[in-house]
Amino acid sequence: MAEDRVGAARDGGPRRVRRAVALLLVAGLAATCGARMPSGGGPGWDSPGLVGGGGWPFAGVPLDADEKEGAAYLPGSSVVRLGDGRVRLVPFGAEKAITVPADDPRVRQAVRSDSHWLARGTVPGRTPADREMAERALLDLRLLTRPNGASLASWYGAWRYAWPRDAAFAAAAFAVTGHMPEARRVLRFLERVQTDEGRWAARYHPDGSAVIDGRAPQLDALGWVVWASWLVHTHDPAGAGRLPELWPMVVRAADQLASSLDSTGLPPPSSDYFERSPDTEQDPDRPTLGVVGPVLAGLRAAADLARDRGDPARASHWRNASLRLSNAVARHFAPYGYPRSPIRGGRMDTSVTFVAPPFAPQDPGVSAAVLNAARRLTLSNGGVLPGEKWAGNRTVAWTPEMAMFALAAASSGRAQEARARLDWLARHRTSLGALPEKVDAKGRPAGVAPLGWTASLVLLTLTALERPLPVPPAT
Repeated sequence: MAEDRVGAARDGGPRRVRRAVALLLVAGLAATCGARMPSGGGPGWDSPGLVGGGGWPFAGVPLDADEKEGAAYLPGSSVVRLGDGRVRLVPFGAEKAITVPADDPRVRQAVRSDSHWLARGTVPGRTPADREMAERALLDLRLLTRPNGASLASWYGAWRYAWPRDAAFAAAAFAVTGHMPEARRVLRFLERVQTDEGRWAARYHPDGSAVIDGRAPQLDALGWVVWASWLVHTHDPAGAGRLPELWPMVVRAADQLASSLDSTGLPPPSSDYFERSPDTEQDPDRPTLGVVGPVLAGLRAAADLARDRGDPARASHWRNASLRLSNAVARHFAPYGYPRSPIRGGRMDTSVTFVAPPFAPQDPGVSAAVLNAARRLTLSNGGVLPGEKWAGNRTVAWTPEMAMFALAAASSGRAQEARARLDWLARHRTSLGALPEKVDAKGRPAGVAPLGWTASLVLLTLTALERPLPVPPAT
């Protein structure tokens, strides 16, 4: 996520090519604060959602904003009935949308394909309204995931990239809903673009080539990808076993995470989901909780994977690293109430949820900090800001942050709070039901829709309300 917000096949270019790309990235300009994007609708990118057709390659095309009046998805599909009764869809094997009469046989074929795909997994939700939101989120995630496994943040140019952290959550959402082929495809993409050193670029083009724009590799991505790999494994051990490249990817990333810890037990400063330079933080010499939380979750997940694979040496190495980091969190962050930067009076932000369930075992101090952060970040429109003293528009709420608080609540036994946050997200979707990136002071979608990260978090939250999500063991 910006502050204002390859398929590089192994046989086509050895890993040394990817290493060169990473070195170029590191040698570039200092990390930026992310591209500054419009906070509301605008020509060429404002859309209520994506149109699809159910057929490979699951292509998605945005519906024009001026066509949204009276438009609605046909149930269980990404096929749109327009206000005049005609139907917009993407034909099988194509990537451009067409408009046809409602009785065109391609309409029935496309709806049936989408519905069959949904039925191959599960659609979480205890109420019809919940299931409708989950259905839309799943179908949108599928349209955002390219055939090579690149899971895009959204469809518009400045969002039409695969961020490893966002992709990790897409893989996790596919896994918990039983859509394992898609989960494995996303992980395969991430493995292909990983460097020998176990890192990822900040983001990738849909073809898998790294985006070289001055953003340095972001350490939190390693933790999120390892956590997602572990989650996929816990939900489908046999299927994950058919993914031989998964384990080497985890080894490279987890070794990088373990070796990154300094004498205090903390990793180095790095950009996190805010995507801004560490120099802008309250404590530029130490990592934010937005880095520490995913690194800790990744090390614990890697240790558990190693135990399951019968690799006691690696399990012990990564477990010891996680214990060092956990102790460092207790020393540097806990005394101040888990702020973003480990200082007295540190600002609170959403990253406090990264050390709460389902990423870490429940802890009373963390639970209190999550509630404190949510209270301090709540806006008059009912949504939340990403963090205190936010540099962007302070009247605009961000949906990934709201969904992250919902997931923490659902995973910590606060079902009523999770329910209320999900209801807010449901009320602030687009006219087609897509989850936008942001919501303005008047309650209107104020960013691209759909946003893949929010869709993933909503699916994880709805699942957590039905059954507990696994948590990487602390020991």
